[in-house]
Amino acid sequence: MSEPADLDALRRLMPPPADGGTRVDWDAVTASWGRPYPPDYQRFMEVYGAGAVQNYLSINKPEPKVPLSEAQRDGMVIETANAEADWETEDKAPELEGTSPMLINWGVDATADMLCWDASDNDPAKWPVVVYKRNGSLWSRYDCGMVEFLVRVLRADFPECPLGGLFLWGVGEAAFEKRGG
Repeated sequence: MSEPADLDALRRLMPPPADGGTRVDWDAVTASWGRPYPPDYQRFMEVYGAGAVQNYLSINKPEPKVPLSEAQRDGMVIETANAEADWETEDKAPELEGTSPMLINWGVDATADMLCWDASDNDPAKWPVVVYKRNGSLWSRYDCGMVEFLVRVLRADFPECPLGGLFLWGVGEAAFEKRGG
């Protein structure tokens, strides 16, 4: 799928909130992280905003990268630091063995899974999703963007559920609740 087709598919599966998305200063976010964010995530923020899917999967609001002491509690900066720490100590699927990705966390779920991008590529449209599935203690890579990943989870279109809980797996339709701006 392509980014517009992915977003159209997601809109059919998960209607966006009536009050629209979240305003983001993309220039500040890009400058602080040293790279722009994927176009599908930017469109997701415009259409949906930060919030939760089925009150299970929280999608982080993009925030400028700041020192941990200044970071928002449970925000993108803190969750990225958590992901980096777990990357160092936890097992990886074979395709990730020996790699050192630049992780940026975009979501967490109620079973403590962490959803990130491997932001190593200069082209953010090529960033794959990497997931730390806590109940399997394993990092895995999914060669798709964030929006396509969500569509595929809702359609059960992976060989197995990439998340620790089955709350979104193959549900077909989901509710999105916008939170915080």
